[in-house]
Amino acid sequence: MRLVFAGTPAFAEAALQALLTAGHELVGVMTQPDRPAGRGMKLQASPVKQAALAAGVPVIQPQGLRLGGKFDADAQAARAQLQAWAPELMVVAAYGLILPQWVLDLPPRGCLNIHGSLLPRWRGAAPIQRCIEAGDLETGNTIMQMDAGLDTGAMLLREAFPLAPDETSASLFERLAEQGARLIVEALADLDRLVPVPQPAEGVTYAAKIDKAEAAIDWRQPAAAIERRLRAFDPFPGAVASLGGEAVKLWRARVAQGGGSPGAVLAWHADGPEVACGEGSLVVTEAQRPGAKRGPASTVLKPLPLHVGQAWA
Repeated sequence: MRLVFAGTPAFAEAALQALLTAGHELVGVMTQPDRPAGRGMKLQASPVKQAALAAGVPVIQPQGLRLGGKFDADAQAARAQLQAWAPELMVVAAYGLILPQWVLDLPPRGCLNIHGSLLPRWRGAAPIQRCIEAGDLETGNTIMQMDAGLDTGAMLLREAFPLAPDETSASLFERLAEQGARLIVEALADLDRLVPVPQPAEGVTYAAKIDKAEAAIDWRQPAAAIERRLRAFDPFPGAVASLGGEAVKLWRARVAQGGGSPGAVLAWHADGPEVACGEGSLVVTEAQRPGAKRGPASTVLKPLPLHVGQAWA
């Protein structure tokens, strides 16, 4: 099928590669503009752009798509290029910009989205992180027909799998990327036979974009909730606890049954310090100090003034 692909991160790159392997005619790719990254903050192309160029697929990177908006010139140029490519269908995966109606209407067979959640659960920007944070027992991908709403379109395919008890966003991104890539190929192969199913009105939740301000640990929360947040925020933005003015990232912990003033260090175990929470306690097992590598909390945190009875902010 003659396709245009819109996506940006590694999650989307997996789908692009699968479509190329399946023999579809990728006439163009739309991805986010290059962004500063790394220690030198040099401009870096998205994983999707790198994969597209390696495969010889032309790429456009509009800053915006709203005609008459702030980036009208980009939107006009993007429209002209999409019309010239004349795709039958557009596949979208974690693109990063809202597609206006003119984009949705351009391909005769519409736009299909690979959404990393079991819709209508977790519509929005961060379904992968939010499902871990909320303690969901399962997740999966939904292949949906895009409409003007936020992840409200009819569902074509929906496949679930259980979350592992130690699941992090990093591991879940990989699992969902692999599944989503497989499902979009299946959906396109069976497109004429698939029956669109409207999303139910019940069970709708919104996965708000992850904000760096959420990184600060609130020890007044239950230990189980904090432990889930550590895994949900791995690798970004990390969960941070302040100690003596030093922002320490906590990456792994296990829930324990200790009690005390939230934030107080209750004991030191072989694998790290035990800290009281609003309900239960956490034994921190992996941490990272500023400018250093992450490692076992028993060694990373030992040099810090983190004594039994002391409060950890």
